[in-house]
Amino acid sequence: DMENSLLHGTEGIKKNILCPLVSFPCGTQVTFHFRTMLCNDDRTALDDSRKVGMPMELVIGNMFKLDVWETLLRSMRVGEVAEFWCDVIHTGLYPMVAKSLRRIAEGKDPVDWHVHACGMANMFAYHSLGYEDLDELQKEPQPLIFLLELLKVQQPSEYERESWALSDEERLKAVPVRHDQGNKLYKQGRFEEATLKYKEAIFCIKNVQSKAWEAPWLKLEKMANTLTLNYCQCLLRMAEYYEVIEHTSDIVNQHPGLMKGFYLRGKAHMEVWNEAEARADFHRVLDLDPGMKKIVKKDLAVLAMRMDEKKEEDRLKYKGMFTTASAPKTPDGQQVDPFLSHFLSRFARSVL
Repeated sequence: DMENSLLHGTEGIKKNILCPLVSFPCGTQVTFHFRTMLCNDDRTALDDSRKVGMPMELVIGNMFKLDVWETLLRSMRVGEVAEFWCDVIHTGLYPMVAKSLRRIAEGKDPVDWHVHACGMANMFAYHSLGYEDLDELQKEPQPLIFLLELLKVQQPSEYERESWALSDEERLKAVPVRHDQGNKLYKQGRFEEATLKYKEAIFCIKNVQSKAWEAPWLKLEKMANTLTLNYCQCLLRMAEYYEVIEHTSDIVNQHPGLMKGFYLRGKAHMEVWNEAEARADFHRVLDLDPGMKKIVKKDLAVLAMRMDEKKEEDRLKYKGMFTTASAPKTPDGQQVDPFLSHFLSRFARSVL
């Protein structure tokens, strides 16, 4: 009975079993299953890691957005299952956390690493989280019940930490390392592996940006843009042209002075025969950096050659489709216009 359950030693939390706090040093990784429920008559389940089939992992002392989970887990022992009632003072950030967890479960990046609008502006505007139940909870925060089962506790030396499990300081230290690894892989022609390194570095930066007001925002943004453009360079070599156009457009819309963004987008447009767009991007490159004149001149020559090839290909492809040789003749031997012939046959079918 939740009403009669014991009040845990922190304000706004009730737990139905009480045991002494376990000492988890910073860096300890805890693995646990969780079910989050509303405090209504049906105890409506919002999220259940067992249904997803993937337990949650959390590193103690890493400022996980929902820090109340650290407090709850520290009162548990391995193998224990316990239910906690947590007041709104502890559950306000749950919708944001649940969104990330759901995205991971769906196989997506927990953080959108290319931001379509200014990150700061996003903090002031209400945006849908993409899940109706979480939107409701975001609008009207309420107490929640967490059913937790502690599965495993590992000391820092016992596991290899992935980039999402690093602290902000460690994340920022990891960025130049991943950047360098990506560059080396790119030079070796291992483009797919390089994209993974760049993506990891971008993820680290965006994660720090997403929760730090005092972080050097513009410096981080510059680093992220450099990495995203490197990522696009790999995609270009992997023939993912439309994805290059999407990412570079995001960047140049926010930072119209980034020459490399226009250059890579121009190259991608050229590959998909968007002649006008490619020319516009290459001319923008010259405006921003006249030193690129030689390179751009070569690209414009290639573009002109490509367009001529395509026009010739198209001409040959359509030659014969509407040639007069294949057109029917009238009784007096006159050839019928192929378009007229097509129209008359359609008309005859509809009358019959």
